[in-house]
Amino acid sequence: MSRTLSAKLIEEHLVSGDSRVGEEVAIQIDQTLTQDATGTLVMLELEALGLDRVRTEVSAQYVDHNLLQTDHRNPDDHAFLRSACQRFGLWYSPPGNGVSHPVHQERFGRPGATLLGSDSHTCAAGALGMLAIGAGGLEVAMAMAGRPYVLPMPEVWGIHLTGRLPDWVSAKDVILELLRRHDVDGGVGRILEYHGDGLEGLSAMDRHVIANMGAELGATTSVFPSDDETRRFLERQGRGDVFRPLEADSGAAYDLEEEIELDTLEPLIAMPSSPGNVKRVVDVAGEPIGQAYVGSSANPGYRDFAVAAEMLKGRTVAPGVSLDVNPTSRQMLANLTADGHLGTLISAGARLHQTGCNGCIGMGQAPRSDRISVRTTPRNFPGRSGTVDDRICLVSPETAIASALRGCITDPRSLGEAPPEVSEPEEPIRIVDTIVAPLPPLEAADVALEKGPNIASLPRLEPMSDELDLPVLLRLGDHVSTDEILPAGARVLPYRSNIPEIARFCFESVDPGYAERAEGARAAGAGHAIVAGENYGQGSSREHAALAPRHLGLRVVVARSFARIHWQNLVSYGVLPLVFVDPEDAARVERDARLRLRWPSQEGADGDGARITLHDLTRDRPIGVRHDLSPRQLRIVREGGLIDFVRREGGLAGPAGDPAPGMTPADAKH
Repeated sequence: MSRTLSAKLIEEHLVSGDSRVGEEVAIQIDQTLTQDATGTLVMLELEALGLDRVRTEVSAQYVDHNLLQTDHRNPDDHAFLRSACQRFGLWYSPPGNGVSHPVHQERFGRPGATLLGSDSHTCAAGALGMLAIGAGGLEVAMAMAGRPYVLPMPEVWGIHLTGRLPDWVSAKDVILELLRRHDVDGGVGRILEYHGDGLEGLSAMDRHVIANMGAELGATTSVFPSDDETRRFLERQGRGDVFRPLEADSGAAYDLEEEIELDTLEPLIAMPSSPGNVKRVVDVAGEPIGQAYVGSSANPGYRDFAVAAEMLKGRTVAPGVSLDVNPTSRQMLANLTADGHLGTLISAGARLHQTGCNGCIGMGQAPRSDRISVRTTPRNFPGRSGTVDDRICLVSPETAIASALRGCITDPRSLGEAPPEVSEPEEPIRIVDTIVAPLPPLEAADVALEKGPNIASLPRLEPMSDELDLPVLLRLGDHVSTDEILPAGARVLPYRSNIPEIARFCFESVDPGYAERAEGARAAGAGHAIVAGENYGQGSSREHAALAPRHLGLRVVVARSFARIHWQNLVSYGVLPLVFVDPEDAARVERDARLRLRWPSQEGADGDGARITLHDLTRDRPIGVRHDLSPRQLRIVREGGLIDFVRREGGLAGPAGDPAPGMTPADAKH
C-alpha cells in the first residue's frame, strides 16, 4: 500500500496504538526543543519528576525570548537554565545565539527524526523532513524522560504545489494563501504534507517559513520531503552526512487534498488582528504605516534579509517609519556582515536589534498606537506586540520593505522594477562553538541548580473530586488566544518561573478582575469554571496559560472547540476540557452561573466523545457536553495532573540513556 511521508514517519516511531485517524498513538521522540519562556518551567518539572538525565538523542535549550535584562529576573533564569542543562544533559544555546527554530534546523535538524518542542512553532523543522510537533512543556519534559508522546492520529492533508513563484512573491505568501482559504482553525487535527514539482523552487528556509506558520492554521505539524535541496542545506551547514532522502510513495492517498498553483499567487497581507484575516496587498495599499519589521522565526533565512538589503541599496526609509531588523542568529549576523548586507540595512535607516524573538513576543519594538505595523512575524493577535490597541499586519519581506520605502502599505510590484536576485552563500560562515555541549554524566551528577530569588517550585495541584459545584467566572468569545489568557511581553514573562506571581496577570486584557475573583473563590475553598467559544487557546504553546489559571482554582473549561496544544495543557494540569454538544449553549450560560458536574462515569471517549451532563443551577436546566479524553487522559485529570499521575504509576523507572553519540560543538551530527 502506498504511504504518505507522514505515515512513514509515524510508523517508524510508533510505540503503541492504531494509526487510524482519531485513534490514540504513542510515538518515540528523538529530539526535544525548549526555549526560555517555557524552558524554566520544563526544568522545574524535570526536577519535580526526579529525572537523572535526559534520554533523548538530542535535547536543546535556547534562550531567545526573555532577553531584556532590566533587573535580575531574566539573567537569573538564564543562569538557572544553564545549570539545568548541565545537570540533566541538554545542549545550551545562550542569549544572543539566535532564535531556536532556525538554529535548531542548522545545528541539529535531521531528516526522519521526531522533534517535540515547548513552542508552537517547533513545526518549522518539518522543512527538513522531520516530524516536528509543538506541545506543552510538561509533555516535552516527559519526552526528555524517555516517555513516548501520545496524540490522536491526525488526518494527513496533501498540499500539491505546482509551478514557480512569480516576481515579488515569496514563501510567506504561500502560507498566507492557505490562511486566506482556511482561516486559523483550518488545520486542526491535521498534518500538512507538501508535495509536487513546485517544491523545486523552494529552498530549505523557504520551506521553514511555510512549515513554521502551519501553527497559525492550528495544524498538528507540517511535513516536507527530504530531497536535493535538503541535502544542499545540510552540506552548507557542514552536516551533509545526516542527509537521508524521504518522500511519499508514488500514488499515496491523502485524507484531504488541495492544490496551490504557485504561478497564480500574488503579495498577500494578514490584516489586524488575526493571521486568518488575509487580503491581497493591492486591495489595502495606501494605508499609512509607522513601522516595518523584518526577521523572526517565520522569516529567518538569509534571503529574507538579503532581499531587504538589496531593495534598500542607495535608499532610505520613508520619514516617520521605524524599520526594525531582527537578525535571527549570531551566524546570520556574521554572514550578513561579510556580504555587506548589514551595512546596507544600517545605512538605509534600519534599527538593528539583538538576535532573538524580541518584538514578535512583545519584548521591545512595540509599535505606536495609531498606525499599521507591517511585520514578517507569524502572529498578530491583539496586544501581542506590547501595544494594547496595536494594528499588526503579517507580510513578506518584500512587502515590508516596499511599504517602508513608501511609508504606506505597498504592493512591491508597484515599485516598477525587477526584484533583486540573491542566493545563499555556498560556504557560509558557521558559528557552532557558542552552543554549550552537555556535561558527561559523572560531572553532571554533581551540578546544583542555580535558583535565583524569582524561581519558585511548582505548586502542588489537588486531585479532582467526584462532584463539582463551580461558579462561572468568565464567559469568552471565539478564538481566544493564549496571549489573551496570559500575556507575554517584558512586564509578564520574567515571572515565567514563578507561577503564583504570573497568575496575577491571567486574562487581564479580557477581564482585569478575573484573578482577584478567582483568588477569592479559592480562598473560600472553591474552584471555578470558564465558558468559551470556538478554538479556545489558539496560539502559543505556553503551558502557563493552563497552569496559572489552574493555580487560581480553574477546574473546568467548557467551549465550543479547543486549540490542540492548549487542550492538552489543560489535561496535563488537571483541568477538564468539555465541549458543548449544542454550540448555542455557549451563549446561554451566564457569567456567575453555577454549574454542577459529576465525574464522568464513562472511561474515555468513544465516537464523537463521551457525553455527560452539566447542570446549570442558576437556570435549573441540563446542558449536554462531551469530553474527548482517552481513559489515560481521564486518569490524568482525576489525579490532578500529569506529574502526580506519573508519580502514582511509579515515577520514571528505568536506566538513563547515554549522551547522544557523536555530538560535539563542532559538528552536532546526530
